[in-house]
Amino acid sequence: MDNFAEYLVKRQMSNGEKSKLMAVAFGGGLITALIATVSVLKLDDGSLFSFAGLLLAAAAGYGTFYYVQNQQVEYEYTFTNGTLDIAKIIAKKRRKEILSVDVKDFTAFGKYDQNMDSTEDMTEVLVSENLASGEYYADFTHETFGSTRLIFSPSESIIENIRPFLRGQARQQFQNEN
Repeated sequence: MDNFAEYLVKRQMSNGEKSKLMAVAFGGGLITALIATVSVLKLDDGSLFSFAGLLLAAAAGYGTFYYVQNQQVEYEYTFTNGTLDIAKIIAKKRRKEILSVDVKDFTAFGKYDQNMDSTEDMTEVLVSENLASGEYYADFTHETFGSTRLIFSPSESIIENIRPFLRGQARQQFQNEN
C-alpha cells in the first residue's frame, strides 16, 4: 500500500512585509497615474512622447500588479512512499519545485527551535507559514544544497507518514521528543 499525504501551507506576511507591499502598490499606482496624466495632457500635441508615455504608464501599472501578485506564496508538501517533495506556488498560478528528499536520509528531525545550532556551511530552506509556531526541522545532505536544514510546517498526516521511514539517530531523536 502506498503512503501518501499532501498539505498546503500559505505563507503569512510579517507586518513589515505588508507595509512594504502597500507602499509599493501605492507608489506604483501613483507613478502610473502621474505618467498617464502627463501623457494624456501632452496627447493634444500629437507628439511621440505622449504615446511613449502611455506605454510607460501601462508598463508601470503592469509591473506594480505583477509584483503585488507574486507576493502571494504557498508551499505544497507531498509525501509519497518515503519521499518528501516541496513546491512553491506563486500567485496560485506558477509552481516551482524547491526540493525532493528521501526521508531515510534525514540525520535529525523534530520540532524546530530558533536557538538551534547550525553550521556555517548549512543551507536553511524555510518553507513554512512564517508564524514561528509549530515548525519542524529536518537535517540532511542534499545533492544541490549540500548540508541542509529544512524548516517546514507539516500536518499531523505528513508527520505520521514520515515517522516509519526515519532511520537511526533521527528516529531516536524524534521518539525522545514525543
